[in-house]
Amino acid sequence: MKKKLTIAAMGLAIAFTSFTFGGGSAFADSKMDQVIQDTKGTSYRSGGTTLDGFDCSGFTMYVYQKLGIKLPHQSGSQFKMGSSVSRDEMRPGDLVFFNTTGRGISHVGIFMGEGKFAHSSSSRGVVVSSLNENYYANRYVGAKRIMSTDAYHAVASETPDDDNVE
Repeated sequence: MKKKLTIAAMGLAIAFTSFTFGGGSAFADSKMDQVIQDTKGTSYRSGGTTLDGFDCSGFTMYVYQKLGIKLPHQSGSQFKMGSSVSRDEMRPGDLVFFNTTGRGISHVGIFMGEGKFAHSSSSRGVVVSSLNENYYANRYVGAKRIMSTDAYHAVASETPDDDNVE
């Protein structure tokens, strides 16, 4: 047991030192990245929707609300929105969904690119994790695109696409 805890603690230390919300993000310097950066260090709180604490869907709801997009406060309800996107078509800002309980959609995060997603973990609060970590890879259900291409260029891409700027 002690060995497992030591390994887990070392893994968390490596994760926190090797990835920062800003510079390591695939959409660094975007409006979405700034909003996510502002949530760094926020603890998990069941039902939480503010910087006082977030649950997973409260976190995604908060980030999207700051970008002018309303989401419901429940991961299953968020999964019913938008259009399905395959893993190889995902772009930063897409929502990623997981079945962590064995009873359907129970966790949601925001894809950041480069195989990473931001989410509010019940054990660690707001963190960035890899979709390839065994825990998430084995529970991944799918991704949904909530933002239109124009909204994406406005808030989630590093530099706006000149063709979409009015």
